[in-house]
Amino acid sequence: MRAASLLAFVILLPSFAGASDLPRSRPEDQGVSTAALLGFVEAANRIETMNSVMVFRHGQIVAEGWWAPYSAETPHSLYSLSKSFTSTAVGLAISEGKLSLDDPILKFFPEDAPTNPGPNLKAMRISDLLRMSTGHQTEPQRTKDEPWTKSFLAHPVPFKPGTHFLYNTSATYMLSAIVQKVTGQRVLDYLTPRLFEPLGIEHPTWEQSPQGVDAGGYGLSIRTEDIAKFGQLLLQKGKWHGKQLVPAEWIEAATARQTSNGSSPTSDWDQGYGYQFWRCRHGAFRGDGAFGQYCVVLPEQDAVVAITSGVKDMQAVLNVVWEKLLPAFRTDAQPRDDDAYGKLASALKGLHVEYPQGTGKPANVAGRMFAFDANPMKLESLSIQADERGDTLVIRAAGKEGRIRAGHGDWTTGPAAIGPMSALSGGKSDWLVGAASAWTADETLTVKACFIETPFIATFRLKFSGDEVRLNASNNVGFGATRAPELVGKAEHKP
Repeated sequence: MRAASLLAFVILLPSFAGASDLPRSRPEDQGVSTAALLGFVEAANRIETMNSVMVFRHGQIVAEGWWAPYSAETPHSLYSLSKSFTSTAVGLAISEGKLSLDDPILKFFPEDAPTNPGPNLKAMRISDLLRMSTGHQTEPQRTKDEPWTKSFLAHPVPFKPGTHFLYNTSATYMLSAIVQKVTGQRVLDYLTPRLFEPLGIEHPTWEQSPQGVDAGGYGLSIRTEDIAKFGQLLLQKGKWHGKQLVPAEWIEAATARQTSNGSSPTSDWDQGYGYQFWRCRHGAFRGDGAFGQYCVVLPEQDAVVAITSGVKDMQAVLNVVWEKLLPAFRTDAQPRDDDAYGKLASALKGLHVEYPQGTGKPANVAGRMFAFDANPMKLESLSIQADERGDTLVIRAAGKEGRIRAGHGDWTTGPAAIGPMSALSGGKSDWLVGAASAWTADETLTVKACFIETPFIATFRLKFSGDEVRLNASNNVGFGATRAPELVGKAEHKP
């Protein structure tokens, strides 16, 4: 493995302070036990699959890193962690006199309202959207067939707003649409001078609805460092470098328990809900997104933890934070333990997403093209181009050709012109991919591709036999199926 790739996860010493505008410190100087922090890293490394982590203590970054091929420079999709940023936009609009918590929803979209709206819909307010207490029994759908605001307002509201908690991404979309309505700007553009630019969050992007409204409940992409900055802003009650960016009163209300959502003492999804923020155990609160995107704020410990990951069990990630990281925070500065620190640094340098390994006999497939019948992945053909450093998977799908360059025993990162797992991971093209490959069995090539702007990791297992290849493809996580049906390709013979 090349040395550069070993630096996948690094504890930042003061000499690294030029890496960004955030202050860095050794853990011990901020009252963080190096030995306990090592235990946290080791436990996190056993979770499949972590992408990144950053830890603030007393306003200093004491640990940060990325599991290769994920990197500090690459933005990562936040999924529902986006909701907390939409909440912040609402709070700012309220502070500027453009909104009120008690404003009825129908007032903003009279053109999309039903002819005879029921009493519960009439009673629905902005505060109900924020608390996920809209009165819906099921979440309104968002399709291409009609405006999402109209679909929302047409959906049955069987409960009195404010009395029934239902996690509801469409409610967050309505908040985004309302902010755009009253400001004349997308939430992304509205937040740029008020939040993103002051925090040094560069080039954020946000997915939009067909009507040109930011999705609100998902779709924001920023770097791990940016998540940590947002968390530190929340911890500091909206103040950044001496300037009040967000009213402290809003942050206090948004992160407080505004509604009950369960009673389990062991679940971080049963501790209450604020205004697009979750309450946690141990006096903490968080924004979070699908597959393990976290901004965890621990006021009692004066700490922030930012995490991106691609996991099936999101509670498992928080359990490691509580069981391993929480005990690392001490009241006073700790004696410097250079031996423990050296062990920690050594452990961190080797962290990476597990890549395929094997010593199987390679198949003789150089220059051979394998064609596929019509299939859900829209895969038309594939071939393998190999050299001593790795394999290039050449794919033709939906009429376009793309290449995934995969290293041997290491990750190779580059653009992929098409998203070959479009049937499982959303159909986006022009991915940035880190890939590795190995002949994991005789005539069986395994290619693992990390779509590093997302939590998705695709694994392709190609079993060659004579003029045939059997392709089995899967994703690590997904909202639905994570495994595609087996496809059989036939070698094309030149005339």
